[in-house]
Amino acid sequence: MNAMKRIRPRVGPLAATTERARSLDVDALLDDLDTEIIVCCGSGGVGKTTVSAALALRAAERGRTVVVLTIDPARRLAQSMGIEALDNTPRPVTGLRPSGATTGGSLDAMMLDMKRTFDEVVLSQTTPEKARAILENPFYIALSSSFSGTQEYMAMEKLGQIQAEGHYDLIVVDTPPSRSALDFLDAPERLSSFLDGRFIRLLLAPARGPAKLMTAGLGLFTSALTRILGTQVLRDMQTFVAAFDTLFGGFRQRAQKTFSLLQADGTAFVVIAAPEPDALREAAYFVERLTEDEMPLAGLVINRASVPPSVGLSAAEATAAADRLAQVSADSSTAGLLRVYADRSRIVAREAHLRTRWATEHPGVATTVAAALASDVHDLAGLRQVGGLLADG
Repeated sequence: MNAMKRIRPRVGPLAATTERARSLDVDALLDDLDTEIIVCCGSGGVGKTTVSAALALRAAERGRTVVVLTIDPARRLAQSMGIEALDNTPRPVTGLRPSGATTGGSLDAMMLDMKRTFDEVVLSQTTPEKARAILENPFYIALSSSFSGTQEYMAMEKLGQIQAEGHYDLIVVDTPPSRSALDFLDAPERLSSFLDGRFIRLLLAPARGPAKLMTAGLGLFTSALTRILGTQVLRDMQTFVAAFDTLFGGFRQRAQKTFSLLQADGTAFVVIAAPEPDALREAAYFVERLTEDEMPLAGLVINRASVPPSVGLSAAEATAAADRLAQVSADSSTAGLLRVYADRSRIVAREAHLRTRWATEHPGVATTVAAALASDVHDLAGLRQVGGLLADG
């Protein structure tokens, strides 16, 4: 992949896509060799992991060298791709079917292990002795496993690592559910603020400065912390912060580099939503946030849309017919089927209204619609079918 990226001009994605057709051309996005990173974001329960895997599979079968990185805790990706288990190492997916005369594509899949990624960063940035002191520190173990924002920060670290290695010409990132899906944009600043904050500086003061820094006020502060946290916990925190302080600058620099990568020409954000009011409100939030941060928005995927009934009756006509049949026979199965048909027709109409309203409010966002399948996706054939639906729109 290109070593250097051209940063987009300082215009928001909506401004950049105003003249673009409203239909999202998925195959054109996947086939464009300038597209090197696709970030899929959306609220929980909209099929984001499935869409991410389907996009990655379709790109691979169209000749791209692809890796899909998931940080979704549901772990459905491994099952769908026929892999025993996913971990922090890319695993090859077998059983690809090249599209037409296309050859040479490949697909790897992996799941973020945030602690292992954190450990790898520590090991690569300091001496073995200092790394061992950090990795064995109880405070580090807690920070690397459960601190708010660590998962999103390590997702950016892993994305940066994969991109720097240059083994793939397309990286598809499946982000966490709900609004935390965009927390990885904030994670570097959040973790930086924590490690560079006043509280941490007070913990570092005895280790950094001369004895005069241990003023009466600091002594009282330390005594209070000792009563609250305990002597051992405070000592663990001070030891960790003193050892980690030398790594902090490298963390911030890499985070800033990855953030710039997300703004670059080779990146495309795809927002995924279900045809439901809450999911579309979340999609609007994602679009607004991406616009605010000048991230390149490719478009919106409305997933799991209801399929219109093939019979040309309206919901009102079907309901009226069901009522007439029910008057003749209370046990009429046909009347029951007509009511089911009417309910489905109303759902289709409601979803169409929601899509139209959303498109009216966001006219510059290209959109594609993928119909709901009759069953859950659990193999490559299902992912391939989803990919086809995404491309057909």
